[in-house]
Amino acid sequence: MTTTGATRHTRYDRRMFAVMNNPRTNALHATAARRRTAVGAHVVLTAAGVAAGIGAYAADRPWLAVAVLVLLLPWCLATGVINGATRGLLELRTHVLDERQLAERDRVRARAHRLTTYLLACAVAGVAAADWGGQVRAGALLVPVLAAVFVTHWLMPLWVAGLAAQDEPLGEAEQGPESL
Repeated sequence: MTTTGATRHTRYDRRMFAVMNNPRTNALHATAARRRTAVGAHVVLTAAGVAAGIGAYAADRPWLAVAVLVLLLPWCLATGVINGATRGLLELRTHVLDERQLAERDRVRARAHRLTTYLLACAVAGVAAADWGGQVRAGALLVPVLAAVFVTHWLMPLWVAGLAAQDEPLGEAEQGPESL
Protein backbone atom coordinates (compact mmCIF):
# COMPACT_ATOMS: atom_id res chain seq x y z
CA MET A 1 0.00 0.00 0.00
CA THR A 2 1.42 3.33 -0.98
CA THR A 3 0.73 6.83 0.20
CA THR A 4 0.05 9.24 -2.63
CA GLY A 5 0.44 12.98 -2.24
CA ALA A 6 -1.01 14.42 0.92
CA THR A 7 -3.20 11.38 1.62
CA ARG A 8 -2.70 10.07 5.14
CA HIS A 9 -3.88 6.67 6.18
CA THR A 10 -6.01 6.68 9.29
CA ARG A 11 -5.95 4.14 12.07
CA TYR A 12 -9.08 2.66 10.49
CA ASP A 13 -7.27 2.26 7.12
CA ARG A 14 -4.31 0.55 8.77
CA ARG A 15 -6.57 -1.78 10.78
CA MET A 16 -8.72 -2.75 7.81
CA PHE A 17 -5.62 -3.34 5.67
CA ALA A 18 -4.20 -5.60 8.39
CA VAL A 19 -7.48 -7.53 8.67
CA MET A 20 -7.82 -7.98 4.91
CA ASN A 21 -4.19 -9.06 4.54
CA ASN A 22 -3.84 -11.30 7.60
CA PRO A 23 -1.31 -14.02 6.65
CA ARG A 24 -2.83 -16.43 9.20
CA THR A 25 -5.94 -16.76 7.02
CA ASN A 26 -4.09 -17.50 3.76
CA ALA A 27 -4.75 -21.22 4.03
CA LEU A 28 -8.50 -20.59 3.77
CA HIS A 29 -8.19 -19.10 0.29
CA ALA A 30 -4.79 -20.30 -0.93
CA THR A 31 -6.09 -22.23 -3.95
CA ALA A 32 -8.63 -21.53 -6.66
CA ALA A 33 -10.69 -24.51 -5.45
CA ARG A 34 -10.89 -23.07 -1.93
CA ARG A 35 -11.88 -19.66 -3.27
CA ARG A 36 -14.58 -21.23 -5.48
CA THR A 37 -15.81 -23.21 -2.47
CA ALA A 38 -16.00 -20.05 -0.35
CA VAL A 39 -17.89 -18.19 -3.08
CA GLY A 40 -20.20 -21.18 -3.63
CA ALA A 41 -20.90 -21.44 0.09
CA HIS A 42 -21.54 -17.69 0.23
CA VAL A 43 -23.99 -17.89 -2.68
CA VAL A 44 -25.84 -20.82 -1.05
CA LEU A 45 -25.95 -19.12 2.36
CA THR A 46 -27.17 -15.90 0.73
CA ALA A 47 -29.88 -17.73 -1.21
CA ALA A 48 -31.00 -19.57 1.92
CA GLY A 49 -31.05 -16.35 3.93
CA VAL A 50 -33.00 -14.46 1.27
CA ALA A 51 -35.44 -17.36 0.88
CA ALA A 52 -35.98 -17.50 4.65
CA GLY A 53 -36.44 -13.73 4.81
CA ILE A 54 -38.88 -13.72 1.91
CA GLY A 55 -40.68 -16.72 3.41
CA ALA A 56 -41.00 -14.95 6.75
CA TYR A 57 -42.51 -11.96 4.96
CA ALA A 58 -44.64 -13.62 2.28
CA ALA A 59 -45.90 -16.64 4.23
CA ASP A 60 -46.24 -14.71 7.49
CA ARG A 61 -44.03 -17.21 9.30
CA PRO A 62 -41.93 -15.18 11.74
CA TRP A 63 -39.99 -18.26 12.86
CA LEU A 64 -38.19 -18.14 9.49
CA ALA A 65 -36.51 -14.95 10.69
CA VAL A 66 -34.62 -17.15 13.15
CA ALA A 67 -33.19 -19.05 10.19
CA VAL A 68 -31.84 -15.76 8.82
CA LEU A 69 -30.07 -15.13 12.14
CA VAL A 70 -28.67 -18.67 12.24
CA LEU A 71 -27.30 -18.29 8.70
CA LEU A 72 -25.74 -14.93 9.50
CA LEU A 73 -22.60 -16.22 11.28
CA PRO A 74 -21.46 -18.67 8.56
CA TRP A 75 -22.38 -16.04 5.96
CA CYS A 76 -20.11 -13.50 7.70
CA LEU A 77 -17.29 -16.04 7.87
CA ALA A 78 -17.61 -16.82 4.16
CA THR A 79 -17.63 -13.07 3.44
CA GLY A 80 -14.41 -12.72 5.42
CA VAL A 81 -12.73 -15.54 3.49
CA ILE A 82 -13.65 -13.90 0.17
CA ASN A 83 -12.48 -10.50 1.39
CA GLY A 84 -9.20 -12.08 2.49
CA ALA A 85 -8.80 -13.77 -0.89
CA THR A 86 -9.24 -10.42 -2.65
CA ARG A 87 -7.05 -8.60 -0.11
CA GLY A 88 -9.90 -6.21 0.62
CA LEU A 89 -10.30 -5.13 -3.00
CA LEU A 90 -13.91 -4.06 -2.48
CA GLU A 91 -13.76 -3.17 1.20
CA LEU A 92 -10.69 -0.96 1.50
CA ARG A 93 -11.05 2.73 0.76
CA THR A 94 -9.85 4.02 -2.60
CA HIS A 95 -6.81 5.91 -1.29
CA VAL A 96 -5.50 2.71 0.32
CA LEU A 97 -5.39 0.76 -2.96
CA ASP A 98 -2.64 1.01 -5.55
CA GLU A 99 -3.22 1.57 -9.28
CA ARG A 100 -3.27 -2.16 -10.09
CA GLN A 101 -5.87 -2.82 -7.40
CA LEU A 102 -8.00 0.11 -8.54
CA ALA A 103 -7.95 -1.19 -12.12
CA GLU A 104 -8.87 -4.69 -10.89
CA ARG A 105 -11.72 -3.29 -8.79
CA ASP A 106 -13.03 -1.45 -11.86
CA ARG A 107 -12.87 -4.68 -13.93
CA VAL A 108 -14.67 -6.65 -11.21
CA ARG A 109 -17.40 -4.04 -10.87
CA ALA A 110 -17.90 -3.85 -14.65
CA ARG A 111 -18.19 -7.65 -14.96
CA ALA A 112 -20.57 -7.80 -11.98
CA HIS A 113 -22.68 -5.01 -13.53
CA ARG A 114 -22.98 -6.97 -16.78
CA LEU A 115 -23.97 -10.15 -14.95
CA THR A 116 -26.54 -8.31 -12.86
CA THR A 117 -27.97 -6.71 -16.02
CA TYR A 118 -28.50 -10.19 -17.51
CA LEU A 119 -30.07 -11.34 -14.26
CA LEU A 120 -32.45 -8.38 -14.26
CA ALA A 121 -33.44 -9.12 -17.86
CA CYS A 122 -34.19 -12.74 -16.90
CA ALA A 123 -36.19 -11.61 -13.87
CA VAL A 124 -38.29 -9.25 -15.98
CA ALA A 125 -38.89 -11.96 -18.59
CA GLY A 126 -39.74 -14.53 -15.90
CA VAL A 127 -42.21 -12.27 -14.10
CA ALA A 128 -43.79 -11.22 -17.41
CA ALA A 129 -44.11 -14.84 -18.55
CA ALA A 130 -45.65 -15.92 -15.23
CA ASP A 131 -48.13 -13.04 -15.39
CA TRP A 132 -48.90 -13.53 -19.08
CA GLY A 133 -49.42 -17.25 -18.60
CA GLY A 134 -51.85 -16.52 -15.80
CA GLN A 135 -49.96 -18.71 -13.34
CA VAL A 136 -49.09 -15.94 -10.89
CA ARG A 137 -49.99 -12.27 -10.70
CA ALA A 138 -46.99 -10.02 -11.26
CA GLY A 139 -47.83 -8.07 -8.10
CA ALA A 140 -47.40 -11.21 -6.01
CA LEU A 141 -43.87 -11.62 -7.38
CA LEU A 142 -42.83 -8.01 -6.98
CA VAL A 143 -41.38 -8.08 -3.44
CA PRO A 144 -39.68 -11.50 -3.61
CA VAL A 145 -38.11 -10.88 -7.03
CA LEU A 146 -37.00 -7.35 -6.14
CA ALA A 147 -35.48 -8.56 -2.86
CA ALA A 148 -33.59 -11.40 -4.56
CA VAL A 149 -32.33 -9.19 -7.37
CA PHE A 150 -31.31 -6.42 -4.95
CA VAL A 151 -29.26 -8.80 -2.81
CA THR A 152 -27.66 -10.33 -5.90
CA HIS A 153 -26.82 -6.87 -7.26
CA TRP A 154 -25.26 -5.95 -3.91
CA LEU A 155 -23.15 -9.11 -3.62
CA MET A 156 -22.26 -9.84 -7.26
CA PRO A 157 -19.04 -7.76 -7.14
CA LEU A 158 -17.86 -9.76 -4.12
CA TRP A 159 -18.60 -13.07 -5.84
CA VAL A 160 -16.93 -11.99 -9.08
CA ALA A 161 -13.87 -10.73 -7.19
CA GLY A 162 -13.64 -13.97 -5.21
CA LEU A 163 -13.76 -16.04 -8.38
CA ALA A 164 -11.31 -13.76 -10.20
CA ALA A 165 -8.71 -13.70 -7.40
CA GLN A 166 -5.38 -15.19 -8.38
CA ASP A 167 -3.05 -17.41 -6.38
CA GLU A 168 -0.35 -15.57 -4.49
CA PRO A 169 3.10 -15.85 -6.09
CA LEU A 170 5.39 -18.20 -4.18
CA GLY A 171 7.88 -16.46 -1.91
CA GLU A 172 6.18 -13.09 -2.07
CA ALA A 173 6.84 -11.20 1.16
CA GLU A 174 3.73 -10.08 2.98
CA GLN A 175 3.38 -6.34 3.22
CA GLY A 176 2.64 -5.39 6.78
CA PRO A 177 0.42 -2.64 8.12
CA GLU A 178 3.49 -0.75 9.33
CA SER A 179 4.22 0.18 5.71
CA LEU A 180 1.19 2.46 5.67
